[in-house]
Amino acid sequence: MHQLGRGCITTEKDVDQIIFDWGKIHFLCEEKVTGAKSISFGTVLLEPGKGHIRHNHPDADEIIFFVSGEGEQMVDDQPPVKCSGGACVWIPQAIYHSTINTGSQPLMLVVAYIPAGSEQALRHDPAVKIIPAGQH
Repeated sequence: MHQLGRGCITTEKDVDQIIFDWGKIHFLCEEKVTGAKSISFGTVLLEPGKGHIRHNHPDADEIIFFVSGEGEQMVDDQPPVKCSGGACVWIPQAIYHSTINTGSQPLMLVVAYIPAGSEQALRHDPAVKIIPAGQH
């Protein structure tokens, strides 16, 4: 991590790798890493045919940006919408949603939670494996 006055620059090497059977996450900006409390931000890689099943974040909005790959995004229990690189999804606080990789290649996403904090539930999931920063 590179400190820049009150800000900083992080890379995937600087943060924990959060691994599930459906893919992996790197939170590049979260209180644990940067001290940020107003937003958390990271990358998500979903493996082909896998996804993050229906869930919600009671205390935060979420933004999902599709970087590359193909998937289906469900928001508010409406029929899923096909999304690919360049699509941006806004999910208001407490709204149920899911993201599924429907392509044959990994689906790369960027996610943000506003305010920060909802991402911490992922660290407490019984299916999670965490590889600490600097060890991956």
